[in-house]
Amino acid sequence: MNERNGIITFKGNPFTLLGAEIKVGAKAPDFTVVDNSLTPVTLATYSGKIKVISAVPSLDTPVCDTETRRFNQAAAGLPENVVVLTVSLDLPFAQKRWCGAAGIDRVTTLSDYQERSFASAYGILIKELKLLARAVFIIDADDTVRYIQIVPEVTSEPDYAAVTGAVKSLL
Repeated sequence: MNERNGIITFKGNPFTLLGAEIKVGAKAPDFTVVDNSLTPVTLATYSGKIKVISAVPSLDTPVCDTETRRFNQAAAGLPENVVVLTVSLDLPFAQKRWCGAAGIDRVTTLSDYQERSFASAYGILIKELKLLARAVFIIDADDTVRYIQIVPEVTSEPDYAAVTGAVKSLL
């Protein structure tokens, strides 16, 4: 598996990303994750929709909690052809519990705990921590990658304005 250095830090310490680097303009790689009922989900599940995919280390951490709540609020103002997905390695049962407690109803949480298929395909598995790096991918209705933001410091939030602008440019 490809190893990439110099892209992210965690609390200021450099870490290694595993997986292929994808580029804007490329065909989005397929993946298999599971939803909160353990049903397999792939890229094709959202065929014909604009996909905003937020990858987070764990919903049970303050930054991931804040980020997912912000994307849930933003999703309320988006048209039906846009889906907002949050992927983590949290177990689906924990994701479901967290969503219920946080009132998340516009973001779909997905778990990559089984095969790390999403993490590998999108090049965001942190080798040293075995967690996902914080990243946002926007994939258009034709499954072309239109925007990538890998947050340089894992403990920081993404640039929400840049994500919002990228989504609006596709509407």
